[in-house]
Amino acid sequence: MIVPHTAYVPNSARIAATDYAEGPPALPRDLSISGEKLRCALLWLTGASGAIVFIEPSPYEISSFLSLIMFALGGLTLSPVLMPLVFLLVLINIGYSISGATVIGEPGVIAWLVTSWYLAVTAVFFAAMLTQNTEARLRAITAGVVVGGLIASFAAIFGYFRVVPSLNELLLLYDRARGTFKDPNVLGAFLVFPALLCLLMVVSARFGRALRGAMMFGFIGIAVLLSFSRAAWGQTAYTAVLMFGLIFITTRSPPQRLRIVLLILVGSVVLAAAIAALLSIDAVAQLFVQRASFKQDYDVGAQGRFARHFLGAIMALDYPVGIGPLQFNKYFPEDPHNSYLNAFMAGGWLGGMAYPALVFLTVGFGLRTVFIRTPYQQMTIAVFCGYFGVATESFIIDTDHWRHTFLLMGLMWGLIAASRAYARQAGPPELASARPAS
Repeated sequence: MIVPHTAYVPNSARIAATDYAEGPPALPRDLSISGEKLRCALLWLTGASGAIVFIEPSPYEISSFLSLIMFALGGLTLSPVLMPLVFLLVLINIGYSISGATVIGEPGVIAWLVTSWYLAVTAVFFAAMLTQNTEARLRAITAGVVVGGLIASFAAIFGYFRVVPSLNELLLLYDRARGTFKDPNVLGAFLVFPALLCLLMVVSARFGRALRGAMMFGFIGIAVLLSFSRAAWGQTAYTAVLMFGLIFITTRSPPQRLRIVLLILVGSVVLAAAIAALLSIDAVAQLFVQRASFKQDYDVGAQGRFARHFLGAIMALDYPVGIGPLQFNKYFPEDPHNSYLNAFMAGGWLGGMAYPALVFLTVGFGLRTVFIRTPYQQMTIAVFCGYFGVATESFIIDTDHWRHTFLLMGLMWGLIAASRAYARQAGPPELASARPAS
């Protein structure tokens, strides 16, 4: 069960951010090792199973539900810092439910509403569980996410090159790799966070682990390219640059700063060579040129993506309770492809105002948190950049039912709460924002 927040229990030992990349720290003495190991194992499974979503209910739903039950039995701390997250998620889903009631008989609406409420619960769960034993739990779930990224990437590459023709229909869509996802765009977006975690290993870990991180990033990067998702290409690039920039600013290690510079230089050359090698394959090159164009049929025109954003925004003014979930494509040729617009359409003015408020608060508080000195500061930066990528992509695609959107949101709020508590316990000198890193 969730119990009221009392006092923050600090981690058993403080370690440097670079040491944190080498592996999980020892568990605090006041936690049951066997019980905590099981909880961390379930977190790892939840992170890994997020890659398999072409079936409903997916393994992610099962593992996240089991994790929630296991943690609830052990007791969850709901910090007051998490109240904005809880309050706004409730408002959003109340808006969805009111609007959904007007079209409750339409196909898929009930399932859509149930999914929305459940994903909101998972976000609160991920946030609450990180307020205790933060380092080990964060390490467990992110390690699972990397494994999930590798699984999805293997399926994507395996499918794109048609290794087993009988699986082409499952692993491909419009000659684009979708792997274990229903849509190539969701595959590409999902892989961004595992890619960032691999890059964090490259700049933070010792040589052997950094080399493994580089190899995994290369493998995941190929899958991102073969998804032919323009948003995923761009998101991978700008979130990586943002992460490197924040680490460069906040680190106190000159060798790590040098490593970042060298990685950017060497990585750019290697990446260019890898892309050139892939583009030497005619089928890849042709689809790449087609997808790289910003004049896709569904983007431009009177009923194109961006025109729909404008027309939908005007339409939202006339529907205080919205038009209901899954109803936008009855008024326009396609779905909104804009999560902020969809919040108004599916949740009325209540959901439409609460949804962007939650996103902007998460980004704002998250950005402030990355400058707090904690043993998991650099992992916080990776989580922030991963969520920032989703938040910005939400302007051009519907991300409001992506599982990893709520995973990243919950992790970000959990780190916001844990980092604030750690800073209070450690004292003012730990605040990087108060004393810039040298």
